[in-house]
Amino acid sequence: MEFIQKLITVKLPQLLLASLFFVLISCTLDMTDYEAEKDRDIPEKTEFKEAISFEKEHYKISIETLNGTFYKGYNEIHLKVTNTETNQFINNSDITFLPIKTSPNSNASSCPHQYQLTYNEKANHYSGYSVFTKKTDSENNWNLYINFSIDGETYKIDQKITVDEQENKNLNMTTFTGNDDEQYVIALISPQKPTVSENNLVAGIYKYNQPTESTTVFPDESQFSYSIVNKYTLKIDPRMPEPSMGNHSSPNNKDLTQQLDLLYHGIVNYTMTGNWTLNFILFNEKGRIIKGTEVPTDFTPGIEGAKSELFIDILF
Repeated sequence: MEFIQKLITVKLPQLLLASLFFVLISCTLDMTDYEAEKDRDIPEKTEFKEAISFEKEHYKISIETLNGTFYKGYNEIHLKVTNTETNQFINNSDITFLPIKTSPNSNASSCPHQYQLTYNEKANHYSGYSVFTKKTDSENNWNLYINFSIDGETYKIDQKITVDEQENKNLNMTTFTGNDDEQYVIALISPQKPTVSENNLVAGIYKYNQPTESTTVFPDESQFSYSIVNKYTLKIDPRMPEPSMGNHSSPNNKDLTQQLDLLYHGIVNYTMTGNWTLNFILFNEKGRIIKGTEVPTDFTPGIEGAKSELFIDILF
């Protein structure tokens, strides 16, 4: 028995060192793989292109988005109306923009969007946004319902569009039901192409406005309305959840708070390239938790990392 105890006393530190060495080697190998991914082509989009155009009588409507595509997630919208007879842009119209998704059972729903578009005088277009929550497929079809008025006459448009999967994981989004039983959407907006550094993180946070009355009119915007969430706080805890990474975090992160543009801004510090999980806890203006849980701080090599009940995965 004494011999065995001595053996354990001698061998145990060696075994611990060997285990630690294995973890370090494993992490180093994965870091090498991540380094190799550094220069991979992340689809960063900086140019607005026409995504779709159509005509209503003698008016042409053109919608531009980044890369000329409607993507699942946050989309900045630029809309132009042109008189095809005079080739003049229309700059004094009230334009409404309502995206609606239908499924095979004819259920209709919408997504966060700016209903009343804003005219940008310098760029000569109407601007807004839409956060498409599903891509177009056999179960989900999207239509844009656009109204505009010129010289007292109102024009109504119903235009089918295609929404593609977002290929840039840094622009992922999530939908969820909060502890207050409200429906929320969080969409990442920036950065499109993160760096190994402290990055400015921008997100939109939205809530579905439950209708107070039913209606037989379609489409009635009151049945599909979303609002920007105001004065909330989005607490962030970024982790690398892969087993070889031990679910480690990073220093100098800053929780997201609402700024003058009504979007939520914070800091996320990526210490290396690879798979990251942005773990969140969403607090309302009174400091109450709407959704999210704390992530254990344990270093867990060899085990997939735990995630908050509210999170978004990214990869760069």
